[in-house]
Amino acid sequence: MRRQLFASVDEASALNGLRHRTINYDPARAPEDGQAEGHWHVDSGETVIGQEPPGPPVPGGPWETACTLVRQYEFAEPRILRGVYRAGDELKGRDMLLEGRFTVLRFYLGVRVTGIIDETTDAERVWGWSYQTLEGHLEQGRLTYEVIKDTATGRVRFRVRGYSRMAPIPSPVVRLGFRLFGRWTQQRFYLRVQRRMRDLVQAAQRGDPLPVPAVRPDGLILAPSGTAPHPLERLARSWLHPGRAAPQRVAPLPFGS
Repeated sequence: MRRQLFASVDEASALNGLRHRTINYDPARAPEDGQAEGHWHVDSGETVIGQEPPGPPVPGGPWETACTLVRQYEFAEPRILRGVYRAGDELKGRDMLLEGRFTVLRFYLGVRVTGIIDETTDAERVWGWSYQTLEGHLEQGRLTYEVIKDTATGRVRFRVRGYSRMAPIPSPVVRLGFRLFGRWTQQRFYLRVQRRMRDLVQAAQRGDPLPVPAVRPDGLILAPSGTAPHPLERLARSWLHPGRAAPQRVAPLPFGS
């Protein structure tokens, strides 16, 4: 029998439904794409994850390793956020169903990869991608993950940057909870993914194998690898697309379904 990736949703059906959802804000009014209106948070953080000789990236070195981890969403902090996507999807345009986790609450949110960064300058080699939030997300905004090599020093960095604000949330309970804990959880996630990426890259450079995404028979991948629901997940309270349009409460699915 097929094991659920997330305890509370039919993730294949929910992922399929994302193709009908659009970006839930006007990028022309966002901080990086024109005149900003409304209360936006603009964030940027980075950490050094490795060291290579100066010059172009070294095959199998920290830069290439980090790019692989970023492509596969292996750097996500599973205690805060997990993701499901289809193995055969191109990276640009990939829809992802994210599971936001806060104590016993679960929020299932859609994002779409809308940009690829692939740049070489005299000073840096940069690769990464961005996703934007879809209708029903708790937030509005864009998040970018980049792997950067300084070609003069050989230093390799992982950078997270983006802009965001709270989306309209119909449920007063969810809205209050997000006001109280959303920003704190968001900043905690940024710090955790930087630390996790550094640890994964350094482990790989010591000879540890990279995580290998497990592809389910229906083509779904859960990221990060090795993540599985705890038996007590069935007690969690869950919402599918809790932002506007109207949120959908989700009844727990039995394990082993």
